[in-house]
Amino acid sequence: MSYAGDVEGVTGGRPPRLLDQVRAALRVRHYSRRTEQAYVGWIRRFILANGKRHPAGMGAAEVEAFLTVLATRHEVAAGTQNQALAALLFLYREVLGIDLPWMEDVVRAKRPRRIPVVLSRGEVTSLLAVLEGQAWLMAALLYGTGMRLMECLRLRVKDVDFARNEIVVRDGKGGKDRRVPLPQRLREALQAAMERTRVLHAGDLAQGAGEVWLPHALARKYPGACRDPGWQYVFPSARLSRDPRDGRLRRHHVDESVLQRAVQRARRLAGIDKPATCHTLRHSFATHLLETGADIRTVQELLGHKDLATTQIYTHVLNRGAGGVLSPLDH
Repeated sequence: MSYAGDVEGVTGGRPPRLLDQVRAALRVRHYSRRTEQAYVGWIRRFILANGKRHPAGMGAAEVEAFLTVLATRHEVAAGTQNQALAALLFLYREVLGIDLPWMEDVVRAKRPRRIPVVLSRGEVTSLLAVLEGQAWLMAALLYGTGMRLMECLRLRVKDVDFARNEIVVRDGKGGKDRRVPLPQRLREALQAAMERTRVLHAGDLAQGAGEVWLPHALARKYPGACRDPGWQYVFPSARLSRDPRDGRLRRHHVDESVLQRAVQRARRLAGIDKPATCHTLRHSFATHLLETGADIRTVQELLGHKDLATTQIYTHVLNRGAGGVLSPLDH
């Protein structure tokens, strides 16, 4: 059975398939490509789990059964189950235009409150000591600024302000911009990286390429901006690639797996047993700031948290956590 929609396209041709309608609706609303891939994947799984029936012919029983199977049989995390529910909510509301009040009553799994993995200053030093080149600079930026992994990878040349000693994080989580400090120890390394980007970009332009992807239809508003040096990524990919959305040849940023693998390798070489990842460096940034007396609202702003309660998860360091309590066995 096809996933095609029930309404003919405006051109009178073949109606778009349901999943293509989902992609179009997500792109119109400027959802990220990662969210698009996740939502389309969950909707596809939902359809296949119900014998390829069209979602318009299904309802509460099928959605609840699907989410229950995810939690019980597949034992997915609470965040994963909630993402699947969000994808189905989007499908029914925004694509099919069906108002289903019962969707609001579907029980969302509660995320367990866990203390984040945090490296000590010595462990951060050891980790960075075994990294080299671009991987070292990106990891140092994650720890020195508190940026998320993708915020670092998507950093543009124009958003590094050496005069003001700050970096502007554009379109962070929740679509928000914010400013973070530019670590003085990274000034020279960042300047060198940006000079390499300029040289690489000049070579691309000489070969008739040199485009970079621009967000939110800026390419139409400013036709020449995609070739402007300021819009290029600070950490560009080594190769040109075809954009999967429009097929244009562009130079994207380096893939996140490059740094993820480098950090894991460095963690093993440094003898760190904690399950540290790139995101652990962000946790360590926040924790170490609070340890040195930084105001929690300042840390909230630097991290880009919408709710102060999210930042308060790091306050376990204010009283040194469990490590600050003397065990009765030691009295």
